[in-house]
Amino acid sequence: MDRTSLIVELNSRGLRDEALTGPLYKRLAQTLTGLIQEGLLKPGTALPGERDLAEALKLGRVTVRTAYRDLMASGALESRHGSGTFVSSKVERMEQSLWRLSSFSADMRSRGRLPAARILSRAVNTPSPEESFLLGLGGDEPVLRLDRLRLADGLPLAIERAVVPIKFLGHDAGGEGSLYDALTASGHRPVRALQRLTAVTLDPSSAAILNVKSGAPALLIERVSRLEDQRVVEYTRSHYRGDAYDFVAELRIGDDL
Repeated sequence: MDRTSLIVELNSRGLRDEALTGPLYKRLAQTLTGLIQEGLLKPGTALPGERDLAEALKLGRVTVRTAYRDLMASGALESRHGSGTFVSSKVERMEQSLWRLSSFSADMRSRGRLPAARILSRAVNTPSPEESFLLGLGGDEPVLRLDRLRLADGLPLAIERAVVPIKFLGHDAGGEGSLYDALTASGHRPVRALQRLTAVTLDPSSAAILNVKSGAPALLIERVSRLEDQRVVEYTRSHYRGDAYDFVAELRIGDDL
């Protein structure tokens, strides 16, 4: 719904109908909520600025501002610094097994969603002392550092920061597609991994990249993946949106109980 259609629709719904009760800002908030629930205002849609909407509807600017604030408090709208007010991007929560090793791309494709990667930074250099220890490398063996924003159907879901020895990939590894597909193509498919999950909040920079509020909850997942011969092939730190993922594990009672 474009700006003109929105104004027409709001006017047609009788914000000043004397049969309605409650302050104008509540009526406006309820009407916008109805448009969102009916699917007429899609997630990510930009709304007019307070002044523009107030002038178009012949309302006070404070009325529009208060309605917007109410809807932001409820999560229906979100404010993006320097960009304006938008219908919140609703995320369908996904369950991710803790016991299955798969790439982000493969996981999204299995759900019928289109995976994508946006490269945030890419560099080939020497590993840090911690990385040398984790990856079992000498200090002068080069690694690929690949920071990417992972998306599904265009929606940002995770920031992935991977460190992979160049000897397993080659200097020409791109980074736009699945890293695991690239490793498999080079004959270095990961077969097992150790993952550690930590609940964190997002710093302003990461939150802006993921298009959520600063301080929003996230899951930090640190993963060390190995080849069949036990060599470490990947060390990755990923921040997953807390509103998008539930990580689940099947538990079985022990024989000694």
